[in-house]
Amino acid sequence: MASIINKLKSFARTPQGQKLMNQAQRELSKPGNQQKLRKLTDRLRGGGSSGGRRPY
Repeated sequence: MASIINKLKSFARTPQGQKLMNQAQRELSKPGNQQKLRKLTDRLRGGGSSGGRRPY
């Protein structure tokens, strides 16, 4: 698992990684995208309105 993190860190230092990080920061500064991300993290954590279960 540590090798994956090391690869991500080294990629983040490259020009392509920096470009991608800047793009991600720009997108996350938009309120609509922040709301979408909050909903996604709530669903993944199981803290959504349905408790992470499908409403059948």
